[in-house]
Amino acid sequence: MSGGFAAKESPVTGQTLPLDERLYAYLLETSLRESPTLKKLREQTAKTAQASLQIAPEQGQLMALLVRLMRAKRTLEIGVFTGYSALVTAAALPADGLLVACDISEPWTRIARGYWEEAGVANKIDLRLGPAAETLQALSDDGQDGSFDFAFIDADKSEYDNYYELCLRLIRSGGLIAFDNTLWDGTVADPGVTDRDTEALRRLNLKLRDDARIDLSLVPIGDGLTLALKR
Repeated sequence: MSGGFAAKESPVTGQTLPLDERLYAYLLETSLRESPTLKKLREQTAKTAQASLQIAPEQGQLMALLVRLMRAKRTLEIGVFTGYSALVTAAALPADGLLVACDISEPWTRIARGYWEEAGVANKIDLRLGPAAETLQALSDDGQDGSFDFAFIDADKSEYDNYYELCLRLIRSGGLIAFDNTLWDGTVADPGVTDRDTEALRRLNLKLRDDARIDLSLVPIGDGLTLALKR
């Protein structure tokens, strides 16, 4: 090569650039638009022992952008935690929008409710406490198949496939299902890791790859965000 530079080896031309701390900080500084309420919620959650369960702020911003691009009005969320992802989604919905949020934890969602109220989006969020599969099935039984625009799945990994099938019924053609944690801190690519959650995510990733009912992109943002567009 001219100029004395060595060729960079990569299995794929144009492979995604890895982010070190400096570059990640630059990404946030130059692109993140986070309301004061969102920032306060993120900072409070970061102080908890379960902080890793919260999505990255740039991921939330991407999801909000997708919701706006789709002009979504009715959305689903499976797994609420302290409410960050629900807040960014609800804020992106129009005034008459609806987010049906599923979780089993009253203490965590109590935190979420407070921030939803502060942000002025609580009226858009229908929080349903109980097993998410039962809530989704109830929506389907109520004749709501094909009536939702967007779904975000971020709960127990061993149930992802079940949530997927239920959401696929509830989402309209042209609607989008987003799955969090599909890279699972890189362990999905490590054959030495065989715990239940990792194996469930591996099976789901392969299923989605071959599923003719959807168009697909696995985005290396946060802990891996898979986007499945229903055909």
